[in-house]
Amino acid sequence: MSSPTTYPRDLEAILARRHDNGADLWMTPDKNLIKGSPFTTLDCALLLLEVGVSPADPILQAVADLIFSCQRDDGRFRVAPKGAIYPCHTIGALNVLCQLGFAADMRLEKTFRHLLDSRHDDGGWRCNSFKYGRGPETASSNPGPTLTALNAFRLTGYPDRKQELDQTVAFLLEHWRIRKPIGPCHYGIGTLFMQAEYPFMTYNLFYYVYVLSFYRLARQDNRFLEALAILKAKLTDGQLVVERVNRQLARFDFCTKGQPSARARARYQEIERNLTGLQP
Repeated sequence: MSSPTTYPRDLEAILARRHDNGADLWMTPDKNLIKGSPFTTLDCALLLLEVGVSPADPILQAVADLIFSCQRDDGRFRVAPKGAIYPCHTIGALNVLCQLGFAADMRLEKTFRHLLDSRHDDGGWRCNSFKYGRGPETASSNPGPTLTALNAFRLTGYPDRKQELDQTVAFLLEHWRIRKPIGPCHYGIGTLFMQAEYPFMTYNLFYYVYVLSFYRLARQDNRFLEALAILKAKLTDGQLVVERVNRQLARFDFCTKGQPSARARARYQEIERNLTGLQP
């Protein structure tokens, strides 16, 4: 590694899993980038960023090259060797590439356009996999992947330049009122959602407020402000205590469960800057 890090033990633990799935860069021999959570190719790229590895580091550049090699001509990403390419697959790959600094890369323009053109009627994204059956709630988009898509789009300038995503933001704001599990994958807002989870790996209060804080429409909405107030009430002496974390990451220094996290605090400070209009 050529990048210094504030969390050397965490870095060592992530790198120690590099070949666990049977091939290099946390992938499987048949090029599955999403198997073995939280130590998948896509997950580990984000974890490396969280512990302070630079996006320019050779290992993250190698991961970026690997993900780009999975891009299809229509902009979608095949991150698993078999089966359908679901919207969450493309969204996950896109989000990682954007976090690695490729949001303005011309190769991703067709991916952004594909997502904008393939939204569901309510403004979000959904797949045609119905593992919970086909109840009326499955007519909705899946809030989790939709939130992650907005996290990628925020790095492109869309939140401030266009209103194309207003319906998408409105869909997520309305879920704050609906609360019940919706979408084919049954994303709900309940007890687990309300726990401050870090790092951002699932649909939860902290991730929800963080992403929506980048969108003007959300910042002006009472539903967002209610969610923000609940998150703010969790601060202890200005620090955010991690209430929930993937059990395999629970002892990592940057996100120890039950302890304040400097990295989580930095994310919360981004929310504060978005609310005041100040730049980092």
